[in-house]
Amino acid sequence: MAPTTLTRSLGLSSVTLFGLAYMTPLIVLGIFGVVAETTAGATPSAYLIALIAMLFTAYSYGRMAAAYPVAGSAYTYVRKAIDSRVGFMVGWAVLLDYFFLPMVIWLIGGAYLSAQFPGVPFAVWILGFIVLTTVLNVVGVKVADRANSLLMAFQVLVIVFFVVLAAGHLVGGSGVGALFSAGPFTGSGATFGGITGGAAIAAYSFLGFDAVTTLTEETREPRRTIPRAILLVALIGGGIFVFVAYVAQLLHPGGTFTDSSSAAFDLARLIGGSLFGAIFLAGLVVAQFASGLAAQASTARLLYAMGRDSVLPRRLFGYVHPRYRTPAFGILLTGLVGLVALKLDVATSTSFINFGAFVAFTCVNLSVIAFWLRERRAGRPLGAFGHLAVPAVGAVVCLWLLTNLDSKAITLGLSWLVIGVVYLAVLTRGFRERPREMQFEESETTVG
Repeated sequence: MAPTTLTRSLGLSSVTLFGLAYMTPLIVLGIFGVVAETTAGATPSAYLIALIAMLFTAYSYGRMAAAYPVAGSAYTYVRKAIDSRVGFMVGWAVLLDYFFLPMVIWLIGGAYLSAQFPGVPFAVWILGFIVLTTVLNVVGVKVADRANSLLMAFQVLVIVFFVVLAAGHLVGGSGVGALFSAGPFTGSGATFGGITGGAAIAAYSFLGFDAVTTLTEETREPRRTIPRAILLVALIGGGIFVFVAYVAQLLHPGGTFTDSSSAAFDLARLIGGSLFGAIFLAGLVVAQFASGLAAQASTARLLYAMGRDSVLPRRLFGYVHPRYRTPAFGILLTGLVGLVALKLDVATSTSFINFGAFVAFTCVNLSVIAFWLRERRAGRPLGAFGHLAVPAVGAVVCLWLLTNLDSKAITLGLSWLVIGVVYLAVLTRGFRERPREMQFEESETTVG
């Protein structure tokens, strides 16, 4: 009997929708106050810089997806184009993202719920998110992929209502001219350093634009469709972020808030009263919950893959719950890491994630250059502009944003990389052996 294979049934529109849903467009309002505070009221400029950076990097992801149409994303591209040891370190850096991503999602959701219900301790919301998502993931409930279209439609609806109500509020107060202003881009006392620092935070909103590479084996003409989808997701998502940030900044010039972590909720109540405030809160919390559920499941799945392949201790990370058939240890570990949210704010925790992302983005850009050099030596010359100039700019911009992250994030990130180097030295017997390769396809044991 022939082995069962995935069906190539997805076209460009389906893959692009998946990527946009994975990015969670509503997150632009979730972290609006934090970015506005950092940039002194120039949030759309921060998103514009982040968009430019992501477009260069998205192009590089597209080149690598066409060259290596397999799963694994940055880890696989760097491993195949540069070196297996460098690839391992990129995978290690990305693991920092995976660990902290669920925590940041829960932190943002908790901040908004605390703003609405100040009498309930913040820790209650964080613990509630962690316990509920951990239990659901352990018993094997899958909702993220099945609800992509519905979740995306709901988020877009909330965003549309926000923009329409905001426009009505602005026009009603100062006329149509209030809709057009350079103020949101220049801010009130904004500096270049502040804007780039905001861009380093705003880049969090773009995480996931490369997620479409996971659909490679289910996409028609993947070498052509996947690169186009990656660019479209980054461009459309970035356009939404810049536009919505512009509207929100028009409503609230400057970057001073009573509570920057839940600023957009106050704006929602300003333009739509308590009713829209409640709808906005519900939309954000539902989106954050679903996103957190998927993020925790993805993190546990990555840990399981690394444990199964003995990249991490197999006895722990390769463990599958005998009843629920889920990677229970990885799920529980991710939940425990989420408890760190009780001691962090949104800006710092977001920077933790972006450290690993910028390391991966930089290395993917460098992978394109390495691939270009290798093909050139083999007598298969490729275009210098698309395989040298564009990724070089992308690498420089990502490194630049990396240096503008929160100092705590840089310290933690570098410490994490040092631990990775030590672990790699042990794993490869002093770098003399090639590290084991992580396999991202499903194993014989079904993991729910």
